[in-house]
Amino acid sequence: MAKAKPKAKPAKAKKPAAKAKAKAKATPAKAGVLGLRSVIYKVGDLDHAKAFYGALLGRAPYFDQPFYVGFDVDGDELGLDPDVSNVQPGGGGAHAYWRVGDISAAWEHAISHGAGPVEPPHNVGEGTDVALVTDPFGNYIGLIQIAE
Repeated sequence: MAKAKPKAKPAKAKKPAAKAKAKAKATPAKAGVLGLRSVIYKVGDLDHAKAFYGALLGRAPYFDQPFYVGFDVDGDELGLDPDVSNVQPGGGGAHAYWRVGDISAAWEHAISHGAGPVEPPHNVGEGTDVALVTDPFGNYIGLIQIAE
């Protein structure tokens, strides 16, 4: 029996040079920052932290192990790390801000679940409001509402 000839692959359509150049400029280098993926807080009591953030976020963690708990927050991740052997919980100078739909309601919700007040909701210009609270371990939780 004669072997069948392999079918020729159809030629790929080429993109116009201008589009290819624009895409190359828009794509960050592999070593560049692509976006916020995770915010990880050090916590001294993982069960307490899991209960606090579960109530605050209104959801259960998607990953729950003794060494790490992860919450999916609309595609972003909040991680809880109980290993405080090298880095202690608390304010470290960096604040991650989580998007909210209603800054005042989010502030009240956080405070009602045990968050500590730091900066109440306030406008920072151009339709953007921010607030800052702490979790029971002293980690800062930023809240941000951006008018659309």
